[in-house]
Amino acid sequence: MAQPSPQPGPVVFDRRLLRARRARALALGPTAFLLERAADDLAERLATVLRRFDRAVDLGTPTDIVSRVLGASGKVGTVVHAADGRGGGSFALAADEEALPFADGSLDLVVSALSLQFVNDLPGTLVQIRRALRPDGLFLAALLGGDTLTELRQAFAAAEAEIDGGISPRVAPFADVRDMGGLLQRAGFALPVTDVDRVTVRYASPLALMHDLRRMGATNPLAERSRHPLKRRTLQRMLEIYGVRFADPDGRVRATFEIIWLSGWGPHESQQKPLAPGSAQQRLADALGVKEMRAGDKAGR
Repeated sequence: MAQPSPQPGPVVFDRRLLRARRARALALGPTAFLLERAADDLAERLATVLRRFDRAVDLGTPTDIVSRVLGASGKVGTVVHAADGRGGGSFALAADEEALPFADGSLDLVVSALSLQFVNDLPGTLVQIRRALRPDGLFLAALLGGDTLTELRQAFAAAEAEIDGGISPRVAPFADVRDMGGLLQRAGFALPVTDVDRVTVRYASPLALMHDLRRMGATNPLAERSRHPLKRRTLQRMLEIYGVRFADPDGRVRATFEIIWLSGWGPHESQQKPLAPGSAQQRLADALGVKEMRAGDKAGR
């Protein structure tokens, strides 16, 4: 019997607009320093894994930089760049991160750089990735986290509240690192790990930052974004607030980019398992050299 189609979840991001803005960024010549940083970090992380991956997918990365890193690593056989837009490398596949075309258990490695923060159903995408991995296959991804562009978000909110009497969503909300480990576990990954790379970039002005965001294809893709043109007074006030709150003594302004790294494995019987509760062979108090106290006991003076 055919399974019922899942009910669509909330639409946070306008994926069609996102594709158009990424295409525009590629045509303009992308600003790629964050992607380059993520690609270098991914190469270092992969170098610590003592095995080879026969079939890998680079999922959603806006350019082919990660596919090229995988190809040069000597650890990967076939690399498929699967992206919703222009692909790259020797192999390319048009694919939407929200509806993966891969058979269950067909991949040894799935990586992604700075793309998954724009999917509307991240838990569902993680489940699809885990199902596509073979047992003991690896998932390794970088996505923008919740503190990304916090300065721009605060400056816009203050300016709109002052000039327009209200706030509209102008900077996308991103996931919190504290939630990511739980999402990996819920999706069925074994040995889930999350960590954060926090990057502070300095610009001559907030306008220079906004220019970079345009060339990253990362300007506002929210489905509920305001359709009204940004008022000149509001923009000017945002620039003033940004400069007052987030400028260094030399006049340059700061912009935060938080990169959350996720890794997890397809479950396999050879992997380490957590010990069962109560199976420890030594008490923690003995290991620490302290006196064990029962709940409710008070420490002596």
